[in-house]
Amino acid sequence: MTTAIIGTGAIGSRLAADLTAGGESVLLASRDLDRTRELADRLGERATATTVDQAVEMADVLVLAVWFDTIKELIAQYGDRLAGKVVVDPSNPIAVDDQGTFSKTIPADQSAGVIIAGLLPAGARPVKAFGTLLAPSLESEARREPERGAGFFATDDQGAGEEVARLIRAAGFDPVPVGGIDQSIRIEVFGDLHEGTLGRVPSVEEARALV
Repeated sequence: MTTAIIGTGAIGSRLAADLTAGGESVLLASRDLDRTRELADRLGERATATTVDQAVEMADVLVLAVWFDTIKELIAQYGDRLAGKVVVDPSNPIAVDDQGTFSKTIPADQSAGVIIAGLLPAGARPVKAFGTLLAPSLESEARREPERGAGFFATDDQGAGEEVARLIRAAGFDPVPVGGIDQSIRIEVFGDLHEGTLGRVPSVEEARALV
């Protein structure tokens, strides 16, 4: 399956580096094509810069590594063109105030993963993944030895989950399912399985015990 990462910020660029280092070929897209080309050039032959429109057209798996509100905009823009595609949501809807305090931009009892899944067209295959780790950990914890770090994911679609699990392995982590999309809140910011709450990236054994 062809994988595209839309968004070349902290999460998207580090995930792209992890995947290409793991032998995965990826399409990279953002609103800034020049920046995307620079990233693709740094990552080498396994990374190809495209426009967002081309990524949506060409990819089977779309990792929407952009802000929560931008994901909603992309869904509104591309609509039924997302049907049949695995749509990976790493978003954490947070804001920071002048004192440096982080808070959710949606009600505390709501999940970005559930909201995004509800906005996708019929036939799209949502998976919550790649947002449980802080951006620096995507770089520093990839291919950790002797025990790889856990990469949690949530989905109602077994086939989509298997494909994302493969990408998690390629990125240098071991996949750990937490259940359906309704469990996304556990792996989002302030959730009990998020790195910010745990204070560490657990091993698979630890992660399975926590789930």
